[in-house]
Amino acid sequence: MRAGRALGWLCWLSSWLAGLAGCTRPSAERARQDAQIGQAESAELRVEVAGGHAVVRELSPGYISLWASAPRLELQLDYRAAPPAELWLEVANCMPQAELRMPQAELRMPQAELTRVPAAPLLSSERDAGGVCRFQLALPAELRELELTLGPPDSVRPSRFRFAVLSDVQEAIQRVQDIFTRLNQLTEAAPGIDFLLGAGDLTSQGTGEELERFQTELLGLRIPYYTTLGNHELGQNPTLFHEYFGRGSQSFDYRGVRFSLIDSASATVDPIVFDWLDEWLQPSASPLHVVAMHIPPLDPTGVRNGAFASRSEAAKLLARLAEGGVDLTLYGHIHSYYHFQNAGIPAYISGGGGSIPERFDQMGRHFLVVDADPEAGSLEVRVVRVD
Repeated sequence: MRAGRALGWLCWLSSWLAGLAGCTRPSAERARQDAQIGQAESAELRVEVAGGHAVVRELSPGYISLWASAPRLELQLDYRAAPPAELWLEVANCMPQAELRMPQAELRMPQAELTRVPAAPLLSSERDAGGVCRFQLALPAELRELELTLGPPDSVRPSRFRFAVLSDVQEAIQRVQDIFTRLNQLTEAAPGIDFLLGAGDLTSQGTGEELERFQTELLGLRIPYYTTLGNHELGQNPTLFHEYFGRGSQSFDYRGVRFSLIDSASATVDPIVFDWLDEWLQPSASPLHVVAMHIPPLDPTGVRNGAFASRSEAAKLLARLAEGGVDLTLYGHIHSYYHFQNAGIPAYISGGGGSIPERFDQMGRHFLVVDADPEAGSLEVRVVRVD
């Protein structure tokens, strides 16, 4: 018995030392994946999307395909040799009314007049019913660097708008179109909904087939869907979410509101992400700040395993959000609806995308609609029931 205990202790010690030597936190691996999103290169071309706000799906000298994970994209293109005569830029999950802009170049006309023209003239532009924007540009032979900005023309100026929140679809993917139909109806109303925000658990196991199926279902939605991941996206190793939807943790500004999506899928926030969060919480031109993540730091009922693994870490995170002046926190994971406060910040749990509901709550499938008014400093949240 003593020999067995000694052997067990030695095995534990060797495993612990091995962990110190080489093992990493799963959340850290995902954070490192986040840091690589938006960057791609070939022998002829390098592209970088600021903030990692898009996944580069395909790349060639004359064709770039992206999946957008934010309303506004800023691209830097660097050609290592003479570019092709034309460039096609295709952006899925694109904002309605998105416009492509680029710096202007100075050209001296034959009459010695100085004229400013686009660095790469836009030949064609369209957005189809599935939310894919396509742009055709003419590339001058001498061009080597090009900066592009894509987004609605009024996306920088603070102004009133609406967004929606939907999480925890999981095995109800075959029924999600009726939720999208309701969202489309609200989008057509005045004022409409600009985009849909997600707090994770899109799928049951996070397989490539499930993630691709979700993107196919999104073709029926008339607004883009920007989301983080949940614990159900961790069913594959390595996690495939990033290849399809981009970063699990990111931050972007839209019409006077800052949105920060945090990867809490492992019931923790990785130290790497905490460092990013410190930057995102810095004062900015956006007077309001919304933070969304999947697993809430604290369970409002306190009687189930629906919160962070560490209460100390939960307190640390909430203190950070409160000190940073966050105005609204949004969560999923718990398959119901709750409205409460954490660290004095209004908090909403909305897990009504269709996964197995909490018993006896009679809430059913639902999503949230948020009216944002940056000039008044207000965020008003209401529930829309689907069932």
